[in-house]
Amino acid sequence: MIDDFLYGTAGDTGPLAEVEAAVRAAAAAEIVPRHRKLAAHEIIEKSGPHDLVTAADRLAEEHLTAALTKLLPGSVVVGEESVHADPAVYDALGGDAPVWIVDPVDGTRQFVRGEAGFCTLVALAQHGEVHASWTYAPILGEMAVAVRGRGATLNGTPIHAGAPAPGAVLNVALSHPDYTTDAQKRALLGLRTEGIAARPCGSAGLEYLAVARGELDATAFNWEYAWDHAAGLLLVTEAGGAQSTLAGVPFRIAGGNDLPFTAARDEATAERILTALRAGG
Repeated sequence: MIDDFLYGTAGDTGPLAEVEAAVRAAAAAEIVPRHRKLAAHEIIEKSGPHDLVTAADRLAEEHLTAALTKLLPGSVVVGEESVHADPAVYDALGGDAPVWIVDPVDGTRQFVRGEAGFCTLVALAQHGEVHASWTYAPILGEMAVAVRGRGATLNGTPIHAGAPAPGAVLNVALSHPDYTTDAQKRALLGLRTEGIAARPCGSAGLEYLAVARGELDATAFNWEYAWDHAAGLLLVTEAGGAQSTLAGVPFRIAGGNDLPFTAARDEATAERILTALRAGG
């Protein structure tokens, strides 16, 4: 069903462009007009000061839900805000229907601060497999698209993760410590070692894009919400990169992963990060 939607019977990529247009339209209507113009009542804490939601998040997700399900009848949406309202929505990731996985504003803290480092993430999945993804940073003017088995592009130009230079220090973005268990903190401490320069992550979607374009060597994340990772993991993979959980198996978007996990520019870098995480744990 998804293959028919994405390519039709003659390799038509029109639907890919239609999804891209829908993502751009949602950002133009609901996100960009509120950038640096949020009123105090439009910003709400969810679980704490680092977990924010704004009017832009809610309205953009509503916009995308209507547009995407219209493009693919019978599909459903698992979005960050819809799951916050009803956790049972997340169960659709294990169902039979095609699923749009949506993070309307990834990097809400950056958005609230008026910075440019946020993006909208959309992925299309079925039966636990991600088939296509869109990463859109409207203020930066960047649209990255990945299609399973067909590569990754940034603003229409193919991108490749490449590999770090031999012996180079690895630059790694890792989870914010506020969202880690004690065991995960110990694992992440394994990255505080010679040859690895670790820093807290910003927008997960933009960190994945940095890996896919070869500007960041790896990520190490310990939370598994699909809306943060589905789009970026496909983007990295289609750019030639690698990803793995601590158990040495690929990340599962429906959850139940052995954390932390990594996405990296190549297999050797991923294994080096996993080795450091295991040493820390």
